[in-house]
Formats: sequence, structure tokens, C-alpha cells
Amino acid sequence: MDFRDSAEEAAFRRRLRDWLEVHAKEFPTSGDEYWARQGDWHRALYQGGFFGLSWPSEFGGQELPPVYDVILDEELARAGAPPRPSLGYLVVGLGRHGSKELQQRFLPGMIDGSERWCQGFSEPGAGSDLASLTTTATLDGDHYVINGHKIWTSYSDVADWCLVLARTDPTVKRHKGISAFIVDMHQPGIQQRPLKMISGVTKEFGQVTFDGARVPVENMVGAPGEGWPLAMTVVGHEREPSTLGFAARYGKLVRALAKRTDDPPEDLVWAAVQVEMLTHHVRRRLSEQLDGLSHGPEGSIDKLLMTWVDQSVGHAAVSVAGVEDDEMLGAYMYSRAQSVMGGTSQIQKNIIASRILGLGVR
Repeated sequence: MDFRDSAEEAAFRRRLRDWLEVHAKEFPTSGDEYWARQGDWHRALYQGGFFGLSWPSEFGGQELPPVYDVILDEELARAGAPPRPSLGYLVVGLGRHGSKELQQRFLPGMIDGSERWCQGFSEPGAGSDLASLTTTATLDGDHYVINGHKIWTSYSDVADWCLVLARTDPTVKRHKGISAFIVDMHQPGIQQRPLKMISGVTKEFGQVTFDGARVPVENMVGAPGEGWPLAMTVVGHEREPSTLGFAARYGKLVRALAKRTDDPPEDLVWAAVQVEMLTHHVRRRLSEQLDGLSHGPEGSIDKLLMTWVDQSVGHAAVSVAGVEDDEMLGAYMYSRAQSVMGGTSQIQKNIIASRILGLGVR
């Protein structure tokens, strides 16, 4: 397979590099300042013509092939710029399951960055086992009233809207009684508290309490009880490395570590091998996307691969640089979360066993 740029792709890459030379240095890449300014970065990318590349033009995207997103990820990593904001899973979820009215109302602001979003899925007692969630939505006239507690909610402190999963029917099987809502975060009955991470960052995650928050019935995504298919679309897209741009950043970090030592430790050598493996896997997934193939449970394989590579690179970082290097220690500590966030590794293995290999199915 020929992975070289076409003439159009090469021109796009040159234009992006020129833009990044001017603008990348204006934005921080780590710490609370990075998270606090991610909305500014989102809008700058969009205004420069570099965000929403593969999304529908009717909502503000450019409808380019997904290879342009990969070029964007590669060049952001090369320039040492912040990664592109990870909204694709929400765009895909609303695009596949939302009514045309909801899409027209919310997708343009989501894509151009004029409205900020968060995702209210995980709960203190329902992380990887999402179907056990206990947040409720009770019909009251032309509104639903939401009560419950969400956690590990990215950008909750700045979000205008939240895509919330809540139980609307406790009498049916747990997967069947869940519905999805677009909830206004600027209303009484919603309290957001930041979560301080071991790295010291306080702006990435929050916990959100819903106490009598109200959402119009027309802001339900799909019909009552159809929240689970939307959730599977969202998490399946979230787990695909070909849409997240991790491989390029892992590769850049491994190369930077290699320059620090004349005698690379085994951890670094193994990390380099794994990064190369993930890079080729991402290319294969990209080729499948270009052929129109979408993935379901195979996203669990992608998620496991990302976890293994991230943690291998994290181990290599502290092996080479030591724990005294704050940046490398931060890379190691953040990598530990990969086996939990987006669904634990144990859950991914269960999905692979049951839904791909057919183990335990009679």
C-alpha cells in the first residue's frame, strides 16, 4: 500500500505546517492552562480551516476523506502543538441517532467550538459496567427531570451542554431502560466539582450532580429506551486509534527519549516496537475506513492496543528520564489511566471474547 501523500494531501500538509509555525506556540500543551484554553484552541483550528475536516459540510465540516484527520494529527504532534479536541465520538453519536432537528440545532456549534460539550456517561458505581447506571429521568409534563451523579466528566466545568445517559424505565432489562438526553448545563439543579488528578491537573475531569435538572422532551436523542445503541456508537468510535492521533505522539516521545541515551534500556526498545506496531494498525484501520468499513466490537481490540502502547511508552519515559523529570513522570502517571478510561481492559477482553470470538455463546 502506498502511504505517500497525494498532491492534494501534500498541499494541505504544507498549508497546515505554515499555519502551525505561526499559531502553535500561542497555546500551552500541558497542565491546567492547556485544559483551560482548549476551547480557544478548538476555535483557532476551526477558523484556520483545520477542524471538522471529515464531518458533514451542512453542519460546518468539510467532508474530506479521513486521511486528512490523520495528517492533522501527525502535524500537530510534529509541531509540538496541542492535540485536536476529541469531539468526534459525540458528533458521530448525534449524527447517527439524533433527529434532523437536533442535528441542525447542535452539530454546528459543536463543530465550530462556539458551544462546549461534555459526556455524562460514567457514574461512581457504573464505569465500565455502564448498563448499571442509576441516574434517572422522570417525565414531568413536557420535560424530563434528571437526578443522579456522573463522574470523570471531561470539560464539565466549561460545558454548555452534556450528553447524558439516564434510566427512564426501571421495569425492563437494564440495557433497555436507558435513554439519552442533551442537557443544558447552565440551569439550577446542576452542580459541578473538579477532580484533582495525581499529576496536579484540576481542569480535565469533574463530577456532576443532577438534582432536579430539567430537559425538554424534544432534547431526547432517539426514542425512550434507545440510549444504549447511542452509547455503543459513542464508545465504539472513542476506542478507535485511527481517529485519535495517539500513534504520532507516542512515536515522537519515543524518538525524543532515544536522543537522551546512548544505551537505550529494554523498556525503550520495547516501546519503540509497540509504537511501530500501533502505527501500522492505525494505517490498516484508516484503509478500512476509506473503503467504507465501520467497526463495532473491534474497537475493543484497538483500545487494548492503545493501552499497551501508552503504558509501554510511559514505562520507557521514567526508565530513561527518571522520576525527577516532571514531564516524563506525568506521561507515565497518565498512561496508568489508559487501562481504566474508555472502558477497563478487563471489559475490553470480555467484549473480544464474547462478541468477536464467540466464547461463552451457545
